[in-house]
Amino acid sequence: MRLDDSDNLNVEDQRGGNYSSAGFGGGGGGGGLGLIGMLVPFVFSRFGCGGLVVLGILFFLFGGLGSFGSMVSPSTPSTAPHQQSAGSNTAQSCAIDAASRFSCNALVNVNQTWAKLLPGYTQPKLVFYAGKGQSGCGAAQSAMGPFYCPADEGVYLDTEFYDELKQRFGAPGDFAQAYVIAHEVGHHVQKLTGIADKVQAAQQRASRTQGNALQVAMELQADCYAGVWAANNKDRMETGDVEEGLRAAQAIGDDTLQKAAGQRPVPDSFTHGSSAQRQQWLTRGLQSGDPNQCDTFGGR
Repeated sequence: MRLDDSDNLNVEDQRGGNYSSAGFGGGGGGGGLGLIGMLVPFVFSRFGCGGLVVLGILFFLFGGLGSFGSMVSPSTPSTAPHQQSAGSNTAQSCAIDAASRFSCNALVNVNQTWAKLLPGYTQPKLVFYAGKGQSGCGAAQSAMGPFYCPADEGVYLDTEFYDELKQRFGAPGDFAQAYVIAHEVGHHVQKLTGIADKVQAAQQRASRTQGNALQVAMELQADCYAGVWAANNKDRMETGDVEEGLRAAQAIGDDTLQKAAGQRPVPDSFTHGSSAQRQQWLTRGLQSGDPNQCDTFGGR
């Protein structure tokens, strides 16, 4: 993926900050869908769809809650979430290392694309953190992976996730990394267009299974939007980029993650969609280049 160097971003750098994480219910313990069932209403009431996304990622990455109960509670940072020692401005933050530079360039390109596709588009901010940080949706933890917080319109990223994507999930490549960022911006687009609010309202009236299905539709639409971004930048793509993206989509499907955790896939518990679904909707966006072709809700 060929990207231009640019610092035309709103960047917040929390690297170097010392953030604490309070425990939930005495520091964890328990696990499986039972505890998830108790946490979903709490997380949704506090953080909405973004909180559910984070909770789903945590559950499926770790196969249960026994080892990370403390990660889902709101926490109070011991230092304010502002620019830390890693850089006092956007240029410095983006120049920390190659991963930071790539992330900034990718987000600039995604922003430029959506500014052409969506009238009134406003940029999300990019928030770098290392290990622990703080978002408008509560604690940021590296185990969450990249996520979007609608409360402060921030795309949160610990760049070490790129190593995790390559080594743990077998999905290397710069396009795979850009796809992750484009997916998170897809959630920003959902907020700007009002889709996120409609889904949150519907989830409040829905059963747990129905709520999960709506969340899956949200995630698949963000995958489709990532494909739309890529389709509008074909002149920047290189041989093998599409395969990198599809490999990443396959690797982070709920069924694949549950199998990797030694569990039998339970479709009703999915929050992001199966590997096949994620590849399908990423491909839909890639082939169409049209956000109007990304209706994953099917008339819900």
